[in-house]
Amino acid sequence: MRASIPTLDALINQGARVVVISHLGRPDGAPDSKYSLAPVAQRLSELLGKPVTFAQDTVGAGAESAVAGLKDGDVALLENLRFNPGETAKDDAEREAFAAKLAAFGDAFVSDGFGVVHRKQASVYELAKALPSAAGTLIATELDVLDRLTENPERPYAVVLGGSKVSDKLGVIGHLLPRVDSLLIGGGMLFTFLAALGHKVGSSLLEADQLDTVKGYLAKAEELGVEIVLPRDVVVASKFGADAEHVVRPIDGIEDTDWGASGLGLDIGPATGELFSEYIRGARTVFWNGPMGVFELAPFAAGTKAIAQALTEVDGLGVVGGGDSAAAVRALGFSDDQFGHISTGGGASLEFLEGKRLPGLEVLGWQQ
Repeated sequence: MRASIPTLDALINQGARVVVISHLGRPDGAPDSKYSLAPVAQRLSELLGKPVTFAQDTVGAGAESAVAGLKDGDVALLENLRFNPGETAKDDAEREAFAAKLAAFGDAFVSDGFGVVHRKQASVYELAKALPSAAGTLIATELDVLDRLTENPERPYAVVLGGSKVSDKLGVIGHLLPRVDSLLIGGGMLFTFLAALGHKVGSSLLEADQLDTVKGYLAKAEELGVEIVLPRDVVVASKFGADAEHVVRPIDGIEDTDWGASGLGLDIGPATGELFSEYIRGARTVFWNGPMGVFELAPFAAGTKAIAQALTEVDGLGVVGGGDSAAAVRALGFSDDQFGHISTGGGASLEFLEGKRLPGLEVLGWQQ
């Protein structure tokens, strides 16, 4: 919401009657009170410093009344668009029909939801075709940063990837390998890399079906002269839980604990945190996506916190790639202004960095 305020302010200050539309959660095309945007309307009013009319439906009588009552510079927020099955329908005609009803509420469409531009949904794609459309300042800012990450980035260029699964990051690894100087691997996905190198990983998260793919990336990196930096040590726990016993072990000793093969790695170790931090601080461009461990559990948050701290010290562009990474830095006490940029769309950022075509950008003419 805060990232959208500049666009909304610009429209309000020019006297536009602003109808705000958005998503929340996955309510499966039917109203669900826990996903209502009513609290969003209240918070948006506070951020804008003016009343925001809330419509309790998407394109029904409530929305019609809210829009009809707007005067120049006024703002209305419609209920969660995903309460209407047309928003996420797989059938093009159904999405187009819903978009046509939304389009009847306005003369132009400003698309500013970067976090959904990778989705072909009615309010993202079909609405942009139904009305004269443009990107807002949030999308423009995100694309400026992404261009700096992909087109002639300042070097050294380091990418830090974490999160649970290698399979979620395969596309971005493949696309970025020829573009970066170093690739740092943490999170649950690190254990598939360690296993590919012959290390025992106990009961740690392992995608055995990705071992050959990972071996291929390791070989490709060597061929390109790109450093793939893997952990030196990990925090091994007796179980998954905040109350679990845990010890730090080098990567060749993960099963050398009281729990043997049942032990599982839940964070990078302190030596790895220091190693990764050195690479990050020594880079001019850094992109980070994915926590280094189970940061939601205090005993396993140190690795993620070390990466976040190092990113605040980058002499250049340091980017937090949205999603869990953005949630982690805020949960760990960092403020947004400590970083060069925090993306509002983790999935959209990753798909852009994978080189994929994003329908919400293509329809605006922003991807050629």
